[in-house]
Amino acid sequence: MSEDDYTPDTNPEEADGQDYADSPEPSTFDARPDLPEPPHPINWNLLSATDLEAELLELNRWVDWLRHTYGLPASVIPPMWHRHPELLWELSALHLSWLAAYDPEQNAAAPLGWHRDFADARTRLREWVATSGTRLDRDRPTRQTSWPGERPAPPVEETTIVNRDQDFVDFIIDEVAKRQAAEDRFYAGADPETGEVQ
Repeated sequence: MSEDDYTPDTNPEEADGQDYADSPEPSTFDARPDLPEPPHPINWNLLSATDLEAELLELNRWVDWLRHTYGLPASVIPPMWHRHPELLWELSALHLSWLAAYDPEQNAAAPLGWHRDFADARTRLREWVATSGTRLDRDRPTRQTSWPGERPAPPVEETTIVNRDQDFVDFIIDEVAKRQAAEDRFYAGADPETGEVQ
């Protein structure tokens, strides 16, 4: 068929002799249905107790890999990062960015972009660590500033880090128990028949 033979009324199925009746619609065709969903941002405040435990364990594995792979000092990632929300949120964002950059469907330049972000994140992590006061062998809660009209912030005490891995396990147990208690309180007010929370 030449260009001269084509008219707007020509049906392309008839023009090339192919039967397209059983072809999938473009909007419903999925070339790789076996791939998992891309990572989504994690809002640590909204995770269920079960999801909180799973995400903390996964993040801990990745942070351990990251600090060993890049030889990061405690001034960037201290042992007690998990006890400092500012470090938890920063490392979580960095982890999600890494997952997206190294996704098999990502373009080849994405890892370079991640390394640029990683350089920025290291600067922020150093600032968070310096502000929080956590170190390689000692830790204290991040100091809080009380605004006028608020109660004074409680004094912070520094503790010696004896066994970081045991502290992480204890932290998870405590945090999951607190989250589960909050869930239980929330659902205790639910109507058993309708499920509505009163």
